[in-house]
Amino acid sequence: MFNIDFSKIGDLLLYDQYDPLLFGSSLFLFLFFGFLLFYRIFAKSKNTRILLILFFSLYFYYKASGLLLLVLVFSAVFNFFFGKWLFNTKGDSRRRMILIFNVFINLGLLAYFKYTNFFVELINDLQIGQLDPLDLLMPIGISFYTFKSMNYVLDIYLESMEPTKSFRDFCVFVFFFPNILAGPIDRASQFLPQVESDLVISREDIGKALLLIMSGLIKKIVIADYLSLNFIDRVFDEPLRFSGIENLFAMYSYGLQIYCDFSGYSDIAIGIALLMGFKLMDNFNSPYQATSIADFWRRWHISLSTWLLDYLFRPVQMKFRNLKIYGNVIALMVTFILCGFWHGASWMFIFWGFLHGVFMSVSLFLQKPKKKLYKAIKLTNTRVLKFGQVFVTFHLLIFSWLFFRVQELSTIGDIFNQIFSFFKPSVLPQFIAGYTPTFVILILGYVLHFLPESLENKTVSILSRMNPVIQGIILAAVIWLCAQVQSAELQPFIYFQF
Repeated sequence: MFNIDFSKIGDLLLYDQYDPLLFGSSLFLFLFFGFLLFYRIFAKSKNTRILLILFFSLYFYYKASGLLLLVLVFSAVFNFFFGKWLFNTKGDSRRRMILIFNVFINLGLLAYFKYTNFFVELINDLQIGQLDPLDLLMPIGISFYTFKSMNYVLDIYLESMEPTKSFRDFCVFVFFFPNILAGPIDRASQFLPQVESDLVISREDIGKALLLIMSGLIKKIVIADYLSLNFIDRVFDEPLRFSGIENLFAMYSYGLQIYCDFSGYSDIAIGIALLMGFKLMDNFNSPYQATSIADFWRRWHISLSTWLLDYLFRPVQMKFRNLKIYGNVIALMVTFILCGFWHGASWMFIFWGFLHGVFMSVSLFLQKPKKKLYKAIKLTNTRVLKFGQVFVTFHLLIFSWLFFRVQELSTIGDIFNQIFSFFKPSVLPQFIAGYTPTFVILILGYVLHFLPESLENKTVSILSRMNPVIQGIILAAVIWLCAQVQSAELQPFIYFQF
């Protein structure tokens, strides 16, 4: 009756590269609620709470990435002591040299794991030499925790914050398990003060956390994974086998998939942090409601876009400020090309970033002509204008996501060839009949995305006033729903590759 399978317990302590620990998995939910129980028991003991966070964060990352945990630990140690060194150094030139060395090591480490084989392939293609690619495993989340750590050092250099005296607190910031793998890329100046604060979790925080966790699970499992496994992957792998209608709907579906996959992770991360008394920065704000590409980047991956704005775009813009609007164009192109390269070692990602830079740059030159045109035809501040802006922006984004998804330009040519050559509206009823669940989820996903923010606030208010038992039942029901819809193992989050 009380036989214990110790081999299963041992599995909990060991890393399995074929079964990493992921948000949304039943194992993670079980472990997290166990962690949360102890966390609340020791709510009044600040030191114990912090140690629990550190222990669970290191365990979580080890179960997700194995011994590459050592790279994460090195990043924390290196940037903590460099922050102190930089703060205690006098003289602009010496401080600048320390910063340059720090950035070089951080980006060099990132480049080694993420871009080495890209440059090896480039050298081979250009016939500069003949090198064999290295057998490298990229640490999950390295792009995110590297940018988090660099933010700390950069803010000290810019004198917008002082370094923390506690190495332990800094490790909590870098290791914090909710956002270690895929963000949000939180700011040290906003996070570190929360580590030493007393644990205060309001009913509103609990209500918002539950809504975020439930919506994140639904976005990831019910929408993103279902669309990917049952429709998107099939079409994009062999677009010539499918009609124009199917290719077009695959494009719309991927736009929804990547949003639900990434924002689903962010929702879960922010919700989990709220249950622990930490407030992470928002990462998404209904991005497909954007009226321009610039507006989209104020709503999409907000933690990255603000990081690039503060530490890349503005310094480059200042460097070329004498060129006026052309200086802004240079800053935009540099920022977005590097943004694309940050996402992955691929020419497709670089071109995706280049495309967004072009969109943003063209909009700069069209700003004044557009205003004059809208005023002339009396469309300024009208619903018709807003609808048109959202419609055009949305389709520009759907087009750009193709470069994010496919491996070769020829695949994009095949997709558009099918759309323009074999697009028959009469096939739509057959498509709906053949892919009914996919069609329903696609429409439902976009409808939910375009719902007003006030509805979310009302839902949080209702959840906040509920009895904890009722809250638990609702959460359990959502988890059960996700389990019923799930048609395969939980798919890795798309942004884990970055």
